[in-house]
Parts: sequence; structure tokens; C-alpha cells
Amino acid sequence: MLNLSEELKSLSIKAFKSLFDHDLDEKSVQIQPTRKEFDGSHTLVCFPLARFSKLKPEQTAEKIGEYLKSNSELVSDFNVVKGFLNIVVADKVWLQIADHILKTENYGFTAPTGREVMVEYSSPNTNKPLHLGHLRNNFLGYSVSQILKANGNKVHKVQIINDRGIHICKSMVAWQKFGEGETPESSGMKGDKLVGKYYVIFDQKYKEQIKELVEAGKSKEEAEKEAPIMKEAQEMLLKWEQKEPETYALWEKMNSWVYKGFENTYKTMGVDFDKLYYESETFSLGKDEVLRAVEEGIAYKKEDGSVWIDLTEDELDEKLLLRKDGTSVYMTQDIGTAILRYREFPKIEQQIYTVGNEQEYHFKVLFIILDKLGYEWAKSCYHLSYGMVDLPTGKMKSREGTVVDADDLMEDMFATAKSRTDELGKIDGFNKEEAEDLYRQLGLGALKYYLLKVDPVKRMMFNPEESIDFQGNTGPFIQYVHARICAILRKANQLEVTPEVSEKRDSLEPTERNVLQLIVDFPAKVDEAAKEYAPSIIANYVYEVAKAYNKFYSEVSIFNESDQDALAFRIAFSKIVAETIEKAMNLLGIEVPQKM
Repeated sequence: MLNLSEELKSLSIKAFKSLFDHDLDEKSVQIQPTRKEFDGSHTLVCFPLARFSKLKPEQTAEKIGEYLKSNSELVSDFNVVKGFLNIVVADKVWLQIADHILKTENYGFTAPTGREVMVEYSSPNTNKPLHLGHLRNNFLGYSVSQILKANGNKVHKVQIINDRGIHICKSMVAWQKFGEGETPESSGMKGDKLVGKYYVIFDQKYKEQIKELVEAGKSKEEAEKEAPIMKEAQEMLLKWEQKEPETYALWEKMNSWVYKGFENTYKTMGVDFDKLYYESETFSLGKDEVLRAVEEGIAYKKEDGSVWIDLTEDELDEKLLLRKDGTSVYMTQDIGTAILRYREFPKIEQQIYTVGNEQEYHFKVLFIILDKLGYEWAKSCYHLSYGMVDLPTGKMKSREGTVVDADDLMEDMFATAKSRTDELGKIDGFNKEEAEDLYRQLGLGALKYYLLKVDPVKRMMFNPEESIDFQGNTGPFIQYVHARICAILRKANQLEVTPEVSEKRDSLEPTERNVLQLIVDFPAKVDEAAKEYAPSIIANYVYEVAKAYNKFYSEVSIFNESDQDALAFRIAFSKIVAETIEKAMNLLGIEVPQKM
């Protein structure tokens, strides 16, 4: 397809040579998108050219504009604003581009390049259900995977399940002491929620014991260490690492409850994984590496038996790698997991970790340690950091049971989608199954879009009511525009109108031109989103496309058009827009309805 920016750059160099007898260096020719308030699609910045033309920037722009208009079929008009030359590309050219897009399979996506990457996301603990923060994590990781795939990468989607450690033992101890044999079947609770309930109970009992010990004269610090229930959890962790049969059996049983619960939640979310890693299977490799680091003088052992690494030369601090009782910490298992992945997938060129920004220091340390251990690939590891999600009600805390449960939030979104959709009469003619599917698509689309349209690095406030509005920068607005276009395409099919771009056509409505300018940007946006690991680029782009098409729809009649070539073009044009919206939304993990 014609690359307009490169073509206009080449023409501008040619014009300058003809007008001023000077060969411009390509780097000095800047072509950028024209600002919305001015006519044109591409702008030539003439300030740096004035020193060679010996004219003012405005005069330089005028002369180049006149030359382009007179000597190229590509340019139909121009306007000058200060030293900026705004170029109006001929409608005939836009029509040729539209024809090319219509006939191009998978427009905007890159063919496989052979490059392999791995994206980690979700990575929950098995002591609690998934919450609102996990939703942002999963949607972000899944979307980045889709975007990287669209750029020709082979993507391995993985997660590490934090299925061992003191937090897991807390739930186990509490269930053992207070559970009275309760199971997901006997309680009617999802397994992950049941285990999460005992994590909260542990914290309540632990606080009660601390209070009693403080009242008996202990300091708060002493009480925290000596509370009997905490000691039981620590003993259980040691037993687990020694694979004591009873402890191990309890751990397997409670984890199996959690996995069934997670599976259901992921299915509702519409995310999946190619491979699961378990901390229980990777921590021992991490321990081996840590002990090798001690032997090689990279890490050192303190008198109490704990193992540390000194990173002060790297402008960081000392980092614990093994506790004094020999048990692992998060860093130990992350070292093991990273190494195992590269052994199992030797062709991957990068590991991308989707983890909240409170772990930025952790990943900085992890990558440095892996590098010191001699793993060259450590330099290409990337932490896809994102900000926390707040609700109008305030901050969430797992151990206090104040988290916003992911399942509950999604169910609420489906219910809100139902009431909004029924209210607006958007399900006329739907059977029960179709209506339920639409509520799910809209509720999930609203949630995903709202969480993904914000730059990942930013902390954000999630407003459920605002997210499901059918107006404005929301998922349901974009889904509605897509459904509207599908209705137009169905009607065209009934009328036997073939979508095509006739060679006889040479003019466009301004709104058609505006939409086509955006569609031409799609491959560049997919590329930019991959480079920035930012689904927000795609989200805000597809909103602009939907908004621009909506304007076209309100201003231009489609089926009242008597010119058959114009009608065939508008159907082709609508088809291109629908396909672009669907592809862009799929990159966000969002389904688009065919009717509404």
C-alpha cells in the first residue's frame, strides 16, 4: 500500500531541489499528522527548511505547497499556518487506498516474523480469590499478548501460580483449626472464595492473639513473633518444604479447590494461558542457583544461616535470598522460574512480566541477580508495570476481606448491562440466549475497555456506572457502532449491493475522508502499541474511529443514495470500518456484537 508519509517526504525533497536548488537531508524533512482544526492529513514542518530556502518559513511553505499542487496528482490542495504546510491529499488517492484495504487480508497485522516472546500475567496466590486488581492485570497481559501477536511475534502466555509460602499456610492453619471439615460442596462456595475466607479468619485470630500478648506485657513486635497461630503457620511451612505427608495432602486438597475456582473466573474473563508454572515446582531450582551464587562469591551466608546478595554497587541494597531456616522467599522462586522458562523455551527473546508497580524494585533486583548469575537474556527481561485500581469506596486489603471480588464485579457488570440495554430497547427481537450473550459482551466489554483505555502506568479510579454508558469513550459505545454497521451490511446484502470501490469515483464526503485517514493509521497504531506495551493506544484509537464513523452516519445518507457507485463505495467503506473496529477490539480482548 502507498505510504503517504514517505511519498510526501520524497515529493517535498524533490520540490525543494527544484525550487531552491538544494538537496535536503531526509532527516530535516518532518512530516507529521495535521492538527484536527485544519484541512489536510499531513503537515510538512518548514521552520528547519527556511535556512536553506533563504525565505521566511511561511513563504517556504507557500512555494512548496504550490509546487506539490501543480506537479503531483497526490496533492489536491494545501494551506499554510505559520511555518506549517498542511497538505490535502487528493480524494482519488484515498479511494485507491480504500480499495487496497478492502482487498487486503488481515490489514494492519504483520505476518509471522519468527520472533518469540513470553508474557506472564495474572500470577495469583492460592490463598484468596481474584480481585479487581487482578482484572486489570489479566486484561493488560492478555491484550499485550494479542498486540505482540498482531506484530508478527509468536507469543507464549504464561502465569506463575504462587501456590506455596507463608500466606498459603495461614489459610491451611485456619481451616485446620476452625474449618470443621468445610468444603466447597458443603458450603456452596467457590473453592477460591472458601480458602480466602480462612485467610481472613487467620488474620482476625492473629490480631486477637497479638492484643492478648500486648495486654500481658509483651511489646507489639514480640507479640507479632510469638503469637501461637503465626508460629503454627511457620512450622507448617517447614513441614511443607520437607514434604511431610499430612501437610502436603492438605495443601494439595485446598489448592485443588482454588484452581477450580480460578478456572471459572478466567473463563468468565475471556483470558487463557498456554502454560502454567507453579512456585512449588520452581523454588527448588531457585534455591540451587542461590547456593551456586554463594559458592561463586556472588551471594553470601550470614552467621544465622540466611543467604543475601549485596547490590550496593548497583545503587540498590542488600537482598535476602534464603531465610535462616533455609526456606525460600519470592525472589528465590522468581530466579528459578525465569531460568526454567528459558530452558523450556530456548527461542524466546524476551520475558515480559505483567505485575503492579509496587513490585518495580523487586524486578529491578531480579534482573540484576539473573545477570550476575551469568544469564545474558536477563538484559532483555521487561517489567510491564501498571498502577493500582481504586474504587470510590477506597483501597482494598485482602487480609481484611475488603477486596472487590472479580467474580462479583463481573456479575454486577452483566446485571448493569442488562438493565441499561433493556431500558434502551436494544434487545428487540432477541431470544433469551442471545440477550444473555449480549449482556455478557457489553458488561465485559465495558469493564475491559475502561481498565485498558488508561495508560498502564497510571493509577486509576474504576467507575462501574460510567464504564457502561452507551455514549462517550466507552466499550459499549464502540460495540454499538459496530452492531449498527453490521445491520447496514446485512441490509446491503439483502439488497444485493456488492461492496466495491469503482474506478469512476473521484470524490469523497469530508466525513468519509476523515474516517479513511484514521483507518490508514491502523498498522502504525498496532506497531506503536506493541513498542510501548500499551493497549490504551489501541483503545483510544478505536474510539476515534467509531466516533468518526458515527459522524459520517449522521451526516451522509447511505441507502437513499441514487448513485450506485457511491452506494457500493459506502458499503465497502462501512465494511472496512467494521473490520477495523472488530480487529482493534479483539486486540483488547473484547468481543463486538453483530446486532443490538
